[in-house]
Amino acid sequence: MLVLLPPSEGKASSGRGAPLKPESLSLPGLAGARAAVLDELVELCAADEEKAREVLGLSEGLRGEVAKNVELRTAGARPAGEIYTGVLYDALGLATLDAAARKRAGRSLLVFSGLWGAVRVTDRIPSYRCSMGVKLPGLGALGAHWRGAMASVLPEAAGDGLVLDLRSSAYVSAWKPKGEVAARTATVRVLHAPTRKVVSHFNKATKGRIVRSLLEAGAAPRSPEELVVTLRDLGYVVEEAGKAGALDVLVDEIH
Repeated sequence: MLVLLPPSEGKASSGRGAPLKPESLSLPGLAGARAAVLDELVELCAADEEKAREVLGLSEGLRGEVAKNVELRTAGARPAGEIYTGVLYDALGLATLDAAARKRAGRSLLVFSGLWGAVRVTDRIPSYRCSMGVKLPGLGALGAHWRGAMASVLPEAAGDGLVLDLRSSAYVSAWKPKGEVAARTATVRVLHAPTRKVVSHFNKATKGRIVRSLLEAGAAPRSPEELVVTLRDLGYVVEEAGKAGALDVLVDEIH
């Protein structure tokens, strides 16, 4: 099973670890595309803080994020699972998983990123600011930039098992499963059962809890149909939506 996750806008500090080693990152087929984004992002942020803030869509209060990007090559690096924070990652709670579940997380979780394309939670990266919705002056829209490299790398990473796609819409633009991979891809929408509406906070939190449940159970569904059975066995209320592979998880309480 391969689980595709969005990153978080907010990130933990880089800390004092050894700096980034690009060659050590998973999915080496993305190396060229990563280098292109890294080079332009660092150059942009070093040359013109105001322009960088505009390009990155940062408010005045986030001005310090520009300086953070300037230091990407020398800043300390930490496992991506420690860098990404926020509602989904708090609910997932990677640090509190037992050893077996953490090992499964390292194999099966893939976090999409405007800067790195996609990384494993065990890949060591510095804290950064660059969403998939950014349009860099030289490279253009990052979603489009990543599509070419992703088209060959991601199907191989998906293997022959289930792909559970929990990404937000901006990150879907970088890679859309096709062919037989699409046939074994599941998406999840979390609905407040009484209203049948999506509420952002508990949508993210529930997705984090779902991933944690699957990792703790050692579950390995191989198709969307098997995922429905697995999630129901784990106590979730699941309905199959109209589109193939699309599932609705119903939650009574917003938390």
